[in-house]
Amino acid sequence: MTALDPLHPRLPSPVQELSDPRFDRHGLRLLLKRDDLIHPELIGNKWRKLAPNLAAAAGRTVVTFGGAYSNHLRATAAAGRLLGLPTVGVVRGQELADRPLNPSLARCAADGMRLHFVDRATYRHKTDPETLAGILAAILRAADAKDAYVVPEGGSNAEAVRGCRALGEELRGHADVVAIACGTGGTLAGLAAGLAPDQHALGIPVLKGGFLTAGIQALQHRAFGGPRGDWHLDDRFHCGGYARTTPELDAFAEDFEDRHGLPVERLYVAKLLHGLVNLATEGAFTRGTTLAAVVTGRPFPDQ
Repeated sequence: MTALDPLHPRLPSPVQELSDPRFDRHGLRLLLKRDDLIHPELIGNKWRKLAPNLAAAAGRTVVTFGGAYSNHLRATAAAGRLLGLPTVGVVRGQELADRPLNPSLARCAADGMRLHFVDRATYRHKTDPETLAGILAAILRAADAKDAYVVPEGGSNAEAVRGCRALGEELRGHADVVAIACGTGGTLAGLAAGLAPDQHALGIPVLKGGFLTAGIQALQHRAFGGPRGDWHLDDRFHCGGYARTTPELDAFAEDFEDRHGLPVERLYVAKLLHGLVNLATEGAFTRGTTLAAVVTGRPFPDQ
């Protein structure tokens, strides 16, 4: 049992096969793992990562972190509304406090999340014990609360990684290579742990910087005591960084939607699918390989 059981998630999420000439011509089979269909508001890896954390919160105020367009903040706020849990979102950028809320933050507020804005220097050091203690003290004073449960940025911690292991287990026997877009790397860390020994996990980072490998290794160590699964990252398809897109990526996503009737979320899913098409063209996969792309989200109406 988890804190999100009352939301009736659709698990396991369905696996859908697509015929696409960009893969067919290279002798590749393409599957989509439709984690975007798990729940109408808590989509995909957000559900898998939040469920064990909200169970651990045990009714305490949930404090988490994100930028102005964070899907993680939106999911946490929605979970708080659905479950009647108080939530606080620590938002990067003190200057945002004096501006009208963008659609993402407005949705968080409408779902009952209290927004706590901090300057960017403080946000960069949010995991330092002294800085975190100061942030939490201010939040608890404002909320007149005694305790809080902290979920890290992106929701990636040991609990979340263990929650995402089921994603890999659900894909055992379906594909040779399972690919997923990565933000903080928590979902990939759990996914790889759940796959069978003969399966490989491929991560497509949506942030530039090439820093995720060490973070994923650390998450697996905290969650499982050491490395798990066979996985690697390809850092070439971030399109300039988080929330960045290019005309080429937008055109690709629109074409994919037209071909398959599937709404393509731009910040993660489009970069994943675009990366797989490029890798197929490069000959990165041997003929006869079955690829599974994990669809972790869908477009929000205001994005």
